[in-house]
Amino acid sequence: MKDNPLARLRIHNQYISSPVFSKPEDVVKNMLAMQAQDYAGAKWAIGIRMTSAKESIVEQAITDGRILRTHLLRPTWHFVAPDDIRWILALTAPRIHAINAGMYKKFELDSIVFNKANGVFIQAMQGNKQLTRAELTDALTRNHIPTDELRFTLLLMHAELDGVICSGGRIGKQFTYALLDDRAPATPLLTHDEALTKLATGFFNTRGPATVHDFANWSGLTIADAGTGLENIKEHLISEVIDGKTYWMPHHTATTSTKNKAYLLPAFDEFAIAYKDRDALVAPKYREQARYVIFDPVIVIDNQVVGNWKRTIKTNTVDINYNLFGDFNKTQGKALEAAAKKYKNFLL
Repeated sequence: MKDNPLARLRIHNQYISSPVFSKPEDVVKNMLAMQAQDYAGAKWAIGIRMTSAKESIVEQAITDGRILRTHLLRPTWHFVAPDDIRWILALTAPRIHAINAGMYKKFELDSIVFNKANGVFIQAMQGNKQLTRAELTDALTRNHIPTDELRFTLLLMHAELDGVICSGGRIGKQFTYALLDDRAPATPLLTHDEALTKLATGFFNTRGPATVHDFANWSGLTIADAGTGLENIKEHLISEVIDGKTYWMPHHTATTSTKNKAYLLPAFDEFAIAYKDRDALVAPKYREQARYVIFDPVIVIDNQVVGNWKRTIKTNTVDINYNLFGDFNKTQGKALEAAAKKYKNFLL
């Protein structure tokens, strides 16, 4: 299997081949924001970047509020640290509101409705209460705010972007919401330029080698703002031009051998979702099968996506089924077995 230097450096800088963290919140803090729309998969995305991890430990960090989950970038769900959520929202929310403007108009949601809904959420959850979607729907209905079709989802997302609500702990399998003021400390305000610099620093240090277009795509920022953020930190990065594209990465980038190592990554993992161009992650002959490398859990061997996997959870065990795109040797097969064992240990 041909080595791809971009993929090799990325899998290292993303802490997949080089996990150093013992606490799940430290993974999120260093990654800055991690896509989390697939909740179970997103917990594993944290776990695989830890030196030793259990799903219960990651879940407890979320329950305790050491990790928050909210709509943050592009927009979609992301895990984020409590002390980062406010400045990132201040930077990205205006852009997301602009993207959502058509939907707001379609469902007749304006500033009057949003402000009223925010007031309902604050009143319903004051006193550090955490409420389910059903409970919040009831609260809005009692106050004559329609929640049909996509209105409820848009009201929740708008309140998240306004910094009013965020994730609470789960009750059984049900997700809850809480007031952001109860879950995240007040933090100093950053200027727009300071926030761009901080976001760019977090991105290129943990996703490099990456281009400015990768950064814009990941963050949802305009290419102009993404370029400003990159320009502010270029002196702290190194760059390399490959096939006419300039890739930026941290000065300290260095890797150990990942030959014959395998990883089971979840769908929407940052290994793929962080990049607009994902060609470096999968051989050309497998790209159609790989479905853009983001929509299914992927098998990575020698830093390349070589198949998909699916779990089936039973009473006291986990079965993992593989869909390999091609052949692999005996050593790689043993590496895949080790990767599966690591995932099972995370769950059980």
